[in-house]
Amino acid sequence: MLLEKIKTAGLSHLSYLIGAGGQAAVIDPRRDCAIYLEKARAAGLEITHIFETHRNEDLVSGAPILARMTGAKVIHGPNPAEPVVYAETAREGDRFAIGTLEIRILETPGHTDDHLAFAVFDTAYPKEAVGVFTGDALFVGDVGRTDFYPDRREEVAGLLFDSLQKLMALGDQAIIYPAHGAGSVCGSGMAEREFSTIGHERMNNPRLMIESRDAFIQMKINENHYQPPYFRLMERLNTEGGDAPPVVMRPRRLSLGEIKSCNADHLIDIREPMAYASGHLPGAMSLPVGMISAFAGWFIREGDTVALVASGEEQLSTAMEHLVRIALDNIVGGYVGIVPAAAQGEQMQQTPMIDTEEVERRLRGREGWTLLDVRDADEREASAIEGSQHIYVGELNTRWNELDKDRQYTLMCASGMRATVAAGWLASRGFTRLDVYLGSMGSWKAAHA
Repeated sequence: MLLEKIKTAGLSHLSYLIGAGGQAAVIDPRRDCAIYLEKARAAGLEITHIFETHRNEDLVSGAPILARMTGAKVIHGPNPAEPVVYAETAREGDRFAIGTLEIRILETPGHTDDHLAFAVFDTAYPKEAVGVFTGDALFVGDVGRTDFYPDRREEVAGLLFDSLQKLMALGDQAIIYPAHGAGSVCGSGMAEREFSTIGHERMNNPRLMIESRDAFIQMKINENHYQPPYFRLMERLNTEGGDAPPVVMRPRRLSLGEIKSCNADHLIDIREPMAYASGHLPGAMSLPVGMISAFAGWFIREGDTVALVASGEEQLSTAMEHLVRIALDNIVGGYVGIVPAAAQGEQMQQTPMIDTEEVERRLRGREGWTLLDVRDADEREASAIEGSQHIYVGELNTRWNELDKDRQYTLMCASGMRATVAAGWLASRGFTRLDVYLGSMGSWKAAHA
């Protein structure tokens, strides 16, 4: 038997290849899906089925692409918001043979109406499930979000509670295989490890320890979640079927002259925040390569052209992978070499950094200045600096219009990373009186311990 997890960095997406007896299945494949076929063939397996736990909101499904490559059937759940044109519908109790394994279908709505879980049985020992692919219903240390149906908040939260009881009934021995790990936008309380069992989650997952259905519903409807605009694009592509990714996952190399004259909708500096702050091309926003998956979908819209500025070729390649997986891949090219550009006399912009002492001084009465906190609502509720204003970093995509370009803003977050992203976005919108609180809330707490 083969069971291999394929992790997609950035998105913290977990997909799986499972096989036995010459056949294999893939669960929740990503858009750049050749990896599944390569691994299956290396193991002497033929991919016969592709199972989707639900219509993903945070990445492009590779199911229709992999189906064209292999001839495999795509299996999806009932009750999608729009017909999934490339898939067949499975329902509670359906069974699928994968060599000597059997996949049994569980309908587990709540996160989405079409959500399924896939219980795995070894036909040589058929009494108990070996494991279960839980999708976005159950994670290690957390459960799925239920905010995609705002007019049905109580109903879908209750549906998730019922679905979790169904998963618990599989038995403590069952290993869980979720669709995401820590760092995903699909949950905020996931454990760092990516392995667990039903029994361990029953005893340790704080969400599963809520025994009252009503209490669970109240907990879920009081959660704070954000929905980047690109979620709508993912939902559409994952019903219509997305296109195959580019064959070459590396942007065209641009010269300094070309990057300056390319007229891309977004000039994105993907270097580390401190490198960006010390000197960047005019008009460039900061989006470090490791933060692209979390924030690109807030600022880049479908069809927008993108030009990248990087420290090296590998950064360009990794950035393109992240963007392709969320279908924001209209990339005109990439430039490497800020330091050589500066050495040639190219004019650079900088983002000043200030410390806690300066923040405290300004809070005592600086006119025309605002400390702008760009953390999420939960962080803000837990601790905030008196006198600061709050706009979540992602929501600056539109709410920057609420700010006064003549005013001075100091951006802060938990450490300064997201604050630099926010400052870069505002700078690209024409704000000039900006700086970043270095260390941000971490430094504030250390100074006031």
